Amino acid sequence: MSSVSLTALSGMRAAQTALDASAHNVANLNTEKFRRQEVTNKENANGGVAAQVRKASQEGAAPETDMVAQLQAKNAFLMNLSVFKTSDKMAGALLDATA
Repeated sequence: MSSVSLTALSGMRAAQTALDASAHNVANLNTEKFRRQEVTNKENANGGVAAQVRKASQEGAAPETDMVAQLQAKNAFLMNLSVFKTSDKMAGALLDATA
């Protein structure tokens, strides 16, 4: 797999982690003493990104933040998927041209 594909795949995984965390937060809006999950992305040394999940420092819900996070994660996933598909098509075209 090419480095472009691996980078896009890491972006899709990070977006899925963010979507999972925000869905978890929305599902627990009414849970007493609930502390939200927050996701931070960290750049990998060899390219791509890694998502880290941690508990919020304070208790309480933030549904507006979680809904925005869901939309951002969805769009990030779709953009990385587009890069992944394009990389795959380009590799296939390159192999067809050299065969």
